[in-house]
Amino acid sequence: MASLSLTVSTVKPLADRVFVKVSASEEKTAGGILLPDTAKEKPQIGEVVQVGPGKRNEDGTRQEPEIKIGDKVLYSKYAGTDVKLGGDEYVLLSEKDILAVVG
Repeated sequence: MASLSLTVSTVKPLADRVFVKVSASEEKTAGGILLPDTAKEKPQIGEVVQVGPGKRNEDGTRQEPEIKIGDKVLYSKYAGTDVKLGGDEYVLLSEKDILAVVG
C-alpha cells in the first residue's frame, strides 16, 4: 500500500467546500481558572486556508464563494469534518455552515 503525505497545500476542497484551520481553544476561564482538556469546548473560529471553486448552478455556471483565503470565520459548532494534518487541526466544511466573517 502506498503512503500518502497530506499537507494543507495538497488538499483542494471541491465545490463550495472550505478548509479552515481551527483556532486554539481557551486554556483558562475569564476568572483565571485553568481548564482540563475534558472541559474545553470545541472552538468555532478559524482561518480559511483553502477554498473550493464554488457551487455549480443549474445552468452549469459556478457561483463564486463569498469567502476567501485568509478570512477569519465563525462556523457552526458541529459542522464539517475534522482533519488533523501535521499536528494542526482543521475542519472541512460547506460554505453554508460559515455563519460570519470575523473582522
